[in-house]
Amino acid sequence: MVVTATRTALASADVLADVSVVDAETLARSGAVSLADVLVHLPGVEMTRNGGPLGTTNLYLRGGNTNHTVVMIDGIRIDTQSGSGGATCQAIPVGQIERIEILRGPAAAVYGSDAVAGVVQVFTKGGQDGFTPSVGVGVGSQGTRTLTAGVRGAEAGWRYALALGRETSEGYNIQPAAYPDRDGYERNTASLRLGKDLAPGHRLDATWVYSDADAGYDSTTSKSSANYAKDNRALQRLSALGLSWQAKWSDVWSTRVMVTRADDRYATLPAPGAVPSYNTQTQVDTVLLHNRWNWREAVWTAALESRQDRLSNAGTQPRDTSRTQDALALGYGAKSGAHSWQVNARLDDDSEFGQYTTGALAYGWAFAPSWRLTASVGTAFRAPTLYQRFSEYGFAGLEPEKARNREIGLKYSQQGHEFAVVAYQNRVSNLITFSGAGACASSFGCYANTARAKLQGVTLSGATHMAGVVWTASLDVQDPVDVATGKRLARRAQRLLKLGAETGWQTWGLKADLLLSGDRYDRVTDARPLLPGYGVLNLSATKALTPNWSLLLRMDNVGDKYYETARGYATAGRTAFVGLTWTGR
Repeated sequence: MVVTATRTALASADVLADVSVVDAETLARSGAVSLADVLVHLPGVEMTRNGGPLGTTNLYLRGGNTNHTVVMIDGIRIDTQSGSGGATCQAIPVGQIERIEILRGPAAAVYGSDAVAGVVQVFTKGGQDGFTPSVGVGVGSQGTRTLTAGVRGAEAGWRYALALGRETSEGYNIQPAAYPDRDGYERNTASLRLGKDLAPGHRLDATWVYSDADAGYDSTTSKSSANYAKDNRALQRLSALGLSWQAKWSDVWSTRVMVTRADDRYATLPAPGAVPSYNTQTQVDTVLLHNRWNWREAVWTAALESRQDRLSNAGTQPRDTSRTQDALALGYGAKSGAHSWQVNARLDDDSEFGQYTTGALAYGWAFAPSWRLTASVGTAFRAPTLYQRFSEYGFAGLEPEKARNREIGLKYSQQGHEFAVVAYQNRVSNLITFSGAGACASSFGCYANTARAKLQGVTLSGATHMAGVVWTASLDVQDPVDVATGKRLARRAQRLLKLGAETGWQTWGLKADLLLSGDRYDRVTDARPLLPGYGVLNLSATKALTPNWSLLLRMDNVGDKYYETARGYATAGRTAFVGLTWTGR
C-alpha cells in the first residue's frame, strides 16, 4: 500500500504517480546516519552536503531545488523558513524509520506550497503484537560509536513503540584547504508512537520524533579568509509532534483529523575570532480534516487544511514573523477495466499572496498483461520563505514560484521482474535566486524573482532476479537548466547511474550498491564544471547469529574515492562499520 501519492492508502499497482518505497529491511542493512544517505540511491535523487554526515544537506528530486520537495514524518510537515527554506534532512534519524515513500513530480494539488519536485514521507516504527525489546551497538571508522535501544508492543488495546539512540564520531577534515583538523559530531535521538482503538472503526495515534545534534565545522573553506576560525559548532534540534484520529463511519465513508507541530532550531557557536553566532527557529503548525468516500467503484476525497509558519530570526525585521495558508483539496480516482484516472485540485489562500489554485490529472492504461502506460500533467507553487522576504537580503515584494509539469511513463511488472521509464518536463517560473544588490537593504546581494528553470529528463529503472541475485538499476539522463542562460543548474549532474545487487551466501545476506555521477557546476556563474564526476561503491553483509542476535558489516566508499558534492567540502573516504543488535522474541 502507498499513502503519499494521494494522501490515502492505495494498492501500489493502482498508483499512477512515479513512486518508490524503501522498506524496513533495506533501512536496517543500510546503517545510514541520515535520511539523505538512503534516498541518494533511489532513481531521480541527488544529494549534496556542506560537510560531514550532519552538515547542511540538499536533496534534488528530478533536478529541482531542495526547497521544492515536501518532507513529512508520519504526516507531520518538516520545513524551515530560514534562508531559502527546505527540510533539514540531516536532522532526521534513520534508526527510528520503518518505511519511506518517495513521490517524484509536482504534488501541490495534494500538499500545497513547496511540492514542486516531489514529496518524501517517512514512517516511524509503530507498535506490534507482543512485547519486543531491542538493543544495538556499533563501532566504525573515524571513532564512530552508536548505541540504540527500543521497545515495541501491544497490550490492552494500546500499541506502542519507543526508540532511543546516540551517535558520536571524531569525524574527518571536511574542509582540507582550511585547516588540518577533525570535525566530529554527536547526536541524541528519540521517537515515540502510541495508538489506541477507541471503538470499532475509531483509532487514535500519536507521534513524537526528536533529534538533537552538535557538529563541528570550520567557518570558511579557505584558511586565508579574514573570518577564518576552526572548531565552530553547529547545533541542530528537530522536534515533530502529531496527533491523529481516524474514524470509519461505514464501508463507504472514513475521516481523518490530524493536528501537528514541527519545531526546527539551528544555531552556531563560533570559536573566538570567528563570524558572529547565528540562531534561527521555525515552527510549522498544521490542522488537517480529510474525508474519503468509496462510491461507485471510485475513491473520492475532500480535505480542509490550515498551516501556520512562524520564524524567529535576529536577521529579520520584525524578528518574529508568521504567515498562514488555508486550503480546500478535492480528489477523485477510479479504475475501469484497463483504464485508470486520478484527478486532484486544491485552492490555497495565503495570508500574504492571496489565492493559488493547483491541479493534477493522471491517466493509466494497462494495454497488455503486466504493461501499463501512464501520462499526467500538474501545476505547483512555492511561496517565498519569511527570511527571503524580511531579512536584510529579503524583498517583501517577492512573488511565489510557479511550476507546470507534464510526464509520460511506461511500466512492466511480472513475478519480481520490473522495468519503468518516465520522461518529464517541469517548467518553473518566478524562480527565486540570490543575485546582486537590488531592492533590499544589503549591498552584498538580494533575493529576487530573476530566473526561470526547465527541469527535464528521462529516468529508467528496473529490478530482476537472476542466478540467485536480485539486481536493481536506475539511470537518470536529465537537463535541469536556467532558461535565460541555458546553463545547467548548480550541483546537478546530467547523468546518474545507480546499480544494486543482493544475494544470500550460506547464512549471510550480501548487498552491493554502486553510484556513478557525472560532473557538476558548483555555481551557475562558473565557466566550466568544477566538480568532477565520481563513482562510489558500498558493500554490506548481515547475518543472524542466533534467533535474537544479528550482525551488520558495512564498508562505504570501498575504493577510497576522493570527491566533493560542494566545492571545498570533502566527503568521507573509505569507512567501515560493525553493528550488533539483540532483539527479544
